[in-house]
Amino acid sequence: MEKTEASRFKRICVFCGSSQGKKSSYQDAAVELGKELVSRNIDLVYGGGSIGLMGLVSQAVHDGGRHVIGVIPKTLMPRELTGETVGEVKAVADMHQRKAEMGRQSDAFIALPGVMEHWRSYLKS
Repeated sequence: MEKTEASRFKRICVFCGSSQGKKSSYQDAAVELGKELVSRNIDLVYGGGSIGLMGLVSQAVHDGGRHVIGVIPKTLMPRELTGETVGEVKAVADMHQRKAEMGRQSDAFIALPGVMEHWRSYLKS
């Protein structure tokens, strides 16, 4: 991937699921998005999981040398943190605090395909 001009955004929050998605193209999109963030010198804020699309995008950004901040409710840590988690993990009390912290840490937001149910529940919290 060719280096591009630096973005005006320093950190972008990516909404994505803890599953791999129903289509392999979702996995490809997560990795490509991570690489694109790196090429634009943008750090990642995300839901903090090490599995599924969250794991793929965070690993791609981390592998590219950018800073990764995962924000995860303590109750989800046993389910969504398996194996190695890259970057900084901020544990919060609940989904409301997760949403607030992700907003504080981010300049912009991107939602990956296949995350609509997660998005609806996230907006309700």
